[in-house]
Amino acid sequence: MNPLYLVSAWCSANQVTPVQAKIHHKTNEITAIPELLKLLDLTGIIVTIDAMGCQKEIAKAIITEDADYVLAVKDNHKTLREDIEPYFKPELWIRTA
Repeated sequence: MNPLYLVSAWCSANQVTPVQAKIHHKTNEITAIPELLKLLDLTGIIVTIDAMGCQKEIAKAIITEDADYVLAVKDNHKTLREDIEPYFKPELWIRTA
């Protein structure tokens, strides 16, 4: 027997899970997230997803629905991480007179 795995959307404004999608056997979140996004009206919202969801096709799906995103980046996308890491250095945030 295979366990049931779900990916869920969470609406922080209402503190509710409006929809869940089953992660099919032998797949993962990368295939389930786009299906979940299709079930939601994303217009004007900000979608946040962990590093597993940091995929070009997922980002495109969010943008197509007139939404913005915040995706976690780890070493699974080493080049992307290296490209954006300098923008998150604390010394860049300090203004000097």
